[in-house]
Amino acid sequence: MVIVIAAALVATGIIVAAVLATRTPGARSTDGLVALSGPQRARSRSPREQTLAGGVAVEAIGHALLAPAVEESLARRLAEVDRRERDVATRDQSLAAERIELTRLRDELTAALERASGLTAGQARQALLKDVEDAARHDRAKLLRQLEEETKRDAARRVRSILSVAMQRLAASHVAETTVSVVELPADDMKGRIIGREGRNIRALETLTGVDFIIDDTPNAVVLSAFDGVRREIARMTLQALLQDGRIHPARIEETYYQAKSDLDARMQQLGEEAVLEADVQGLHPELVTILGRLRFRTSYGQNVLAHSVECANLAAMMAHELGASPVTARRAALLHDIGKAVSHEVDGPHALVGGDLARRHGESEAVAHAMEAHHNEVEPQTVEAVIVQAADAMSGARPGARGESLEQYVKRLRDLEHLASQHPGVDKVYAMQAGQEIRVIVAPEAVDDAAAAGLARVLARQIEQELEYPGQIKVTVIRESRATDVAH
Repeated sequence: MVIVIAAALVATGIIVAAVLATRTPGARSTDGLVALSGPQRARSRSPREQTLAGGVAVEAIGHALLAPAVEESLARRLAEVDRRERDVATRDQSLAAERIELTRLRDELTAALERASGLTAGQARQALLKDVEDAARHDRAKLLRQLEEETKRDAARRVRSILSVAMQRLAASHVAETTVSVVELPADDMKGRIIGREGRNIRALETLTGVDFIIDDTPNAVVLSAFDGVRREIARMTLQALLQDGRIHPARIEETYYQAKSDLDARMQQLGEEAVLEADVQGLHPELVTILGRLRFRTSYGQNVLAHSVECANLAAMMAHELGASPVTARRAALLHDIGKAVSHEVDGPHALVGGDLARRHGESEAVAHAMEAHHNEVEPQTVEAVIVQAADAMSGARPGARGESLEQYVKRLRDLEHLASQHPGVDKVYAMQAGQEIRVIVAPEAVDDAAAAGLARVLARQIEQELEYPGQIKVTVIRESRATDVAH
């Protein structure tokens, strides 16, 4: 680098001297010759030519001075490139050798592992993949179970919220109905006229209406007893009409009975229309409206079936709105879900299936008929509306005061529950709890294992559904307790 700088300084000085020489008269040329005289120099070169000639000379001198340094620099760079190429080639050869050695060592290691394990590489790979797959399935099962539990908790919380809101919004009153009706008499001496000479009148009334007329010491009252609400209502209307008319004899009784029966048909049509209006259902077939009105005189565990149906319709519509289902379908199916009870004595089969067929014959959609049929699990629920109708039916029946049972029925149901569960092998003790809404079965641990206990709970639940009648639902709990005892001396 120092030599190059020195050469550049020398070249600069020479260039300056040459330029000055070209501009000075009588100066000597750079080649050692004597310059021409003034006139001759003027004739031979012009100032422009002299300047160009000086520049060419300077350039030639610069090339002459710089050429050795440039060549030396290029030579050094070429030598460096050649050295690096040799290094790269050496490294490539070394890497290739190392790669060959690593391949040989890997093959030897694989062969040693195969001899030690008794497996080929493919078999070992398959075993490893199987282990990884099993671990992944186990982790997936754990994650699915966790998600399922979280979903159940969230769903239960959501369901409780929806049901509580629906029940709070619908405040319905309940009056427990019985199988008797009481007719007030204007005077106590009317009892004799109702009985008639030698009991002719009362026999005619009971024969026509199919209702027991109970005349006892109760002042100014006659009790009508019958399990069929329609027959009991016809008998009540007949007796009231006879009391107002005052003429009580077998011929008049028969005439009044048929008149009361005709009036009740019109009354049932009116009751059905009122129920449809209260439930906010439109476009119902007139025959269905009439049959719906007959439910006014039917009871289920003391709960009026028509009032229960209207309440179910309103509850189902509220829940359908909350769940994003069809409120129209849910409301319609809930109103008609017990309509089969009005004709169950005329058609064989469960009232849910009878009601579904009746709805189809009168133009109701398949979604409505299916929800009606599924409310007691006669068919498997396939739609959200069917499940909603089930929930509304259970909610209406489970309200405090909505339904009632006599003491005899209550005791008999509890006894039947305990007897049914105690018949299974391995059962040690049976307790009916929570007013018959839960049954706890204690099994002998040496006779029933955990899997059999779970199966016993399912079998008992299905058996109770098939053999017993009960309101609401019954929870079956099977308890298996194992104890180990020893004595320290």
